[in-house]
Amino acid sequence: MMDLLSNLILGFGVALSLINLLYCLIGVMIGTLIGVLPGIGPLATIAMLLPITFNVPAVSALIMLAGIYYGAMYGGSTTSILVNIPGEAASVVTCLDGYQMARQGRAGPALAIAALGSFFAGCATTLIIALFAPPLAEVAFKFGPAEYFSLMVLGLVSAAVLAHGSMIKAIAMILLGLLLGLVGTDVNSRVRRFTFDIPDLFDGISFVVIAMGLFAFAEIITNLERKEKRVVLTDVQRLLPTRADLEASWKAVLRGTGLGSIIGILPGGGAILSSFASYALEKRLANDPSRFGKGAIEGVAGPESANNAGAQASFIPMLTLGIPSNAVMAVMLGAMMIQGIVIGPQVMTEQPKLFWGIIASMWVGNLMLVIINLPLIGIWIRMLMVPYRLLYPAILLFCCIGAYSLSNSPFEVGLTAGFGLLGYIFVKLDCEPAPLLLGFILGPMMEEYLLRAMRLSRGDPTVFFTRPISLAMLMAAAFLLLLIIAPTVRRKREEAFK
Repeated sequence: MMDLLSNLILGFGVALSLINLLYCLIGVMIGTLIGVLPGIGPLATIAMLLPITFNVPAVSALIMLAGIYYGAMYGGSTTSILVNIPGEAASVVTCLDGYQMARQGRAGPALAIAALGSFFAGCATTLIIALFAPPLAEVAFKFGPAEYFSLMVLGLVSAAVLAHGSMIKAIAMILLGLLLGLVGTDVNSRVRRFTFDIPDLFDGISFVVIAMGLFAFAEIITNLERKEKRVVLTDVQRLLPTRADLEASWKAVLRGTGLGSIIGILPGGGAILSSFASYALEKRLANDPSRFGKGAIEGVAGPESANNAGAQASFIPMLTLGIPSNAVMAVMLGAMMIQGIVIGPQVMTEQPKLFWGIIASMWVGNLMLVIINLPLIGIWIRMLMVPYRLLYPAILLFCCIGAYSLSNSPFEVGLTAGFGLLGYIFVKLDCEPAPLLLGFILGPMMEEYLLRAMRLSRGDPTVFFTRPISLAMLMAAAFLLLLIIAPTVRRKREEAFK
């Protein structure tokens, strides 16, 4: 306990420095803004902002990017409740009861419960990270190359199982990501692979290029196809929830926090699955399920707590094991690699200020979000009036500047645009690009751990099956694949995602 206390004191010392407070504020403000504005998600925003983090201290950059992610969970509830359009995917469920509450003249309590539930969930999950991350990192120190390889296999299989749409398409996207990760000069043999003698590809495809193309560019193209129909309910009078509202929602907040904390840690988990699971749980436990969809406050409190808890819990495997549990964490991992940070359990011991600074900043950021969201609700309502057609040229220009700044090369801009077109095709084919990004990030790492394991075992492939931890993870991956093949499970999976 004394170690935890001293680590948290170290973390707050880092998080409360003037520069990091500023970056935390910038992150949560941007997160709230992009959560409020429909059509721009946290994934696309973080991808767009990666180039500007090159010249920012590593701790400050990661605090800002983390603030954008969990800040978007707060902002997404505003547009879901007032416009019936989710600001980002994790707020889809909030539309069902939040908008109905707003139509009944109860937009204030809905917004307040969403903000307070998110604040509690964020603080509680940050405490969970502080408590459980160090023991998990200690276990990870016992991992060898074979265990890490098997862990990444399990992570990719889980991402495929939990991806939306066809399982075959998800696996195909992972394989495509693994192949794209092979482009460039091999670190071990110095052989150039799949570069087509293009000098710009000798160092491989930039992670920023793929992230911005698949998510930012593709998001812009897709949104331009949709006709905007916004009916903003601007009548927000009383913000404070009544005692009856608090009594009806506090259990949902606790359940949402617990559920989100568990799902967020799982590979492929995060805010989206957490919010959907919480809504389903609240509806199942309700005395009168018919109230849901008609303005039940539990339908706002549970999912909003769960999505914030899931967003922050997904930092646990990323910070302790170096394994991203979802696409946003893959982008965060890319940001750490850009900063030259060696990912894995050694981050906690080698860079304690970075590790504990990020954790402490989550408490600070959640407090900032409550202060920002409720008193400034009038400003966010005005932001909802801004048409998307006025936003996308600025977003596109910012993306192009970011892509060009990577190496001052027009080739990077063209490649980003190419991936943007590819991302648009994926949308049309109903292929989720998140597994591709995970495959691209983990592919080179898997190759490296595979080679190390084979060298240590002198070419014996049974090393992956003779080591207990490695075997357990491979068996878990195989079990997941066999499970999803079962017709009943596959049908349930399709129903859940629908």
